[in-house]
Amino acid sequence: MNHSGKVDQDDIMRARNVLLASGRRTPREEVDAYRVLAQVGPASYLPLLAEALQRLSYDTGSGKNHAACLALREEAVAAARAIDPAEPARADVLYRALDSCQRELYNLGRRAEMLAMGRAQAELSGSLVVKGLHGWAAGLSEEGRYAEAADAMTELARAILPDGTDVPGDGSLAWSLLEWIAALHDAGRSGEALAAFETLVSLEAAEAANDRVPMACHLYSLIGYAQMLDTHGRGEQAALVRHEALALLTELADTGERESWSGYQASFWAVLLTISGAESDRPTPGEPRPPSGTDPMWWSPDARRRYFDSRHALREEVDALAPRAAEDPDRHLAELVRLHRVLTIRSAVYWEQRTHLFAEQVRSLFDEGVTLAHRLSQHDPAEGGRTLARVLIDRSTFHCAAHEFRPALDDFRQALSCLGEAD
Repeated sequence: MNHSGKVDQDDIMRARNVLLASGRRTPREEVDAYRVLAQVGPASYLPLLAEALQRLSYDTGSGKNHAACLALREEAVAAARAIDPAEPARADVLYRALDSCQRELYNLGRRAEMLAMGRAQAELSGSLVVKGLHGWAAGLSEEGRYAEAADAMTELARAILPDGTDVPGDGSLAWSLLEWIAALHDAGRSGEALAAFETLVSLEAAEAANDRVPMACHLYSLIGYAQMLDTHGRGEQAALVRHEALALLTELADTGERESWSGYQASFWAVLLTISGAESDRPTPGEPRPPSGTDPMWWSPDARRRYFDSRHALREEVDALAPRAAEDPDRHLAELVRLHRVLTIRSAVYWEQRTHLFAEQVRSLFDEGVTLAHRLSQHDPAEGGRTLARVLIDRSTFHCAAHEFRPALDDFRQALSCLGEAD
């Protein structure tokens, strides 16, 4: 942005009058005034111009973006970048401008440019690097660039927990660990993913013991850890972790939570469910895949839309496959169980995001899934038994999220029996 040219003094006077006028000024008038004044007083007015451009890009009255939304947000980025690097507020103004521009690029499906914005955010200094790496890693994961996403999340984890012992007081570490675990797993770095999961379990155990997090979150982390151990052929260790989960769930069924908590533990459950469900899911090639282990609020709008809108097609596919599975279970029943699980998990994540009454929206799906898995276990006891255990554990965690700990314990015990791990 060039500030060296001469500016008409009448334009400067009019711009100052607009800002000093007692009446209400429009966002357009405000932007035009700051554009003029930023040329003569960049230190004072460039930050104000960047913020005003972002406000103009979104019409709060209609709730819609301005027709020139992207151009306005790109101008805001240019204004923020033109701020003197020595200015302390520059990084914060630039981060917000990049973030708003990145969101609009998401909306337009311009994902390569979106990732460039994410990289720019990640390169900002100070505490904002954590936010930047977070968004950049999510975008990389959606693009299928799992190795890069894992590297970014590893850097993020080290930034939050540099010596491996200090726990941030804002509760951010557990959520970041979930993303790190999923990124490492997707990148094929199973040993590191399991080590990160063990860190999460230890963190949740310590926090729950001190009544700083719900016991249910510790339970979900144990169950998720056991499932990942199974995935990587560590069955004996997985069985030990499941028995630890059984003891904790038995306590919850007997006494409930020791403290009263807000509903965030249901969100924690839903995010862990995306990690568990990734093995059953088969995303469409060439389309963005939401990063498992990441709260849906961080997904791009197009990935979120595709993921949640797919529920309707999945329901139709499940309904169409059901009669074929009844006629020829050898060919179709296992696939029906898989597809139904995908539908259930996507629906659970969708409704948990939208209402605290999510349980009533998805209860029947979890019940249907168990019924189908029972059929598969009767038809194919060896493979079907493990599938039934997995689906029962899904429903057990659902009951926990709905604060139904006794039914959750019943399902979990049945699952252990299917796995030959019952006491």
